Amino acid sequence: MSQKPLWQWSATEIAAATTSGRISASDATDAAIARMEATNPALNAVVESLADEARAQAAALDASDAPKGPLHGVPLTIKVNVDQAGHATTNGVTALKDNIAEDDAPIVRNLKSAGAVVIGRTNTPEFSFRADTDNPLHGRTHNPWGKHLSPGGSSGGAGSAVMAGMGPLAHGNDIGGSLRFPASANGAVTVKPGLGRVAAFNPSQTAERGMLAQAMSVQGLMTRHAADLHLAMPAAIAPDPRDPFHVPLPWRGAPLDGPIKVAFTRDDFGFGLHPDVATALDAAVDALSDAGYAVQDVKTPLAGEAAEVGYRALMGEVKELMGPDIRAHGSDTLNAIFDEYYRQFPPYTGREQLEKMAQRTHYARQWSLFLEDYPLVLTPFLLKPFFAANRDAQGADGVRDALGHSLWSFLFNFTGLPAGNIPTHVAQLDTGPQPIGIQIGGRRWREDLIVDAMAAIEARIGPMCTSLWDRMG
Repeated sequence: MSQKPLWQWSATEIAAATTSGRISASDATDAAIARMEATNPALNAVVESLADEARAQAAALDASDAPKGPLHGVPLTIKVNVDQAGHATTNGVTALKDNIAEDDAPIVRNLKSAGAVVIGRTNTPEFSFRADTDNPLHGRTHNPWGKHLSPGGSSGGAGSAVMAGMGPLAHGNDIGGSLRFPASANGAVTVKPGLGRVAAFNPSQTAERGMLAQAMSVQGLMTRHAADLHLAMPAAIAPDPRDPFHVPLPWRGAPLDGPIKVAFTRDDFGFGLHPDVATALDAAVDALSDAGYAVQDVKTPLAGEAAEVGYRALMGEVKELMGPDIRAHGSDTLNAIFDEYYRQFPPYTGREQLEKMAQRTHYARQWSLFLEDYPLVLTPFLLKPFFAANRDAQGADGVRDALGHSLWSFLFNFTGLPAGNIPTHVAQLDTGPQPIGIQIGGRRWREDLIVDAMAAIEARIGPMCTSLWDRMG
């Protein structure tokens, strides 16, 4: 049995041990709760502890004679913008503090059905629409690497929690980068699933989301180890009839003849590529090459154009459908940020909005054809190291740092393609150390190929949590 503390175990290690009976679900749950209670007061990553509920769930798993699921006894957290029966789906908004869900969302139901134990609910910015995590209802989440660094957003609570050791799995979601931003900021590993991969629905919602929100937003997980995505994502993608557009495909696709070609790009869209990001990319190239991948410098199709058009179209929909609620219930800070979003990514309106939404298929088709030749593509994520807390609230330059440098993120949401993020370098900056994540995109329905590539990188570089925990003490 591993000599490291139980809270440091991966989901894969915990599931193997609970399934064999070497430890109980209660053992794993108690260890994660103890770590949460020790570290969360300084981080505010978990804004609702479910310790009592989790202990009862773990005890029920231990007492049951039913077959054990693939996540038996694995502790995890759920983001507060997704329904979990009996708990408030606040979305970081004070006006929603009493929005108690009557049923679980599909992602919550699927993970619990697989045996996972929910120990807490994690923070998100107001309306889950910032690259940082702070709100008047729950307060600010801090990055476990230090207060010199934002935890990212909108799944900032999830990223902070999983890297601090509050369970090896953390649920989050992503409409423009909300899994990959906090993964990059905190040093976690994630894969943003492609469109239709994970069933999505909030039973508490009072209206359907806009078409672009439906097309660009996905549910997913953050982990400390790539292998844990292979363990957990098959449960996450289980079908649910409440999402009529879910695509019920297996997690693993057909093997590809090797070596798998990886398109590599340093395209910075004119912003400039920071030396530490270049170092992170070089580390990924070396690791993939050593693992037998054929990494080639390649020009990608319409990346910057598709990303900018996609975000402007999303802003058009958001301004029309969410704008009144943001004005009415958002803080002055959030409204000022949105005003700057609209300045830097002018929302399309009327006929032009409809034309740009239609144009989405063109961009997706060009990328589909490109990925026939290159099943994977290695790109920067942010073009510079992650920013400080509240940077996106500091006017035009702040929003440019948070969103302008993240066009590679938006591209994969707009086209509905999967994309992963894994840390490959720790930058030693004047403000303090911070992880640098890179992005790997891939073919539609082939999240498994992305996770395989990230596992190959991790095998050479090692997990980022080791460096973090040495620093945290």
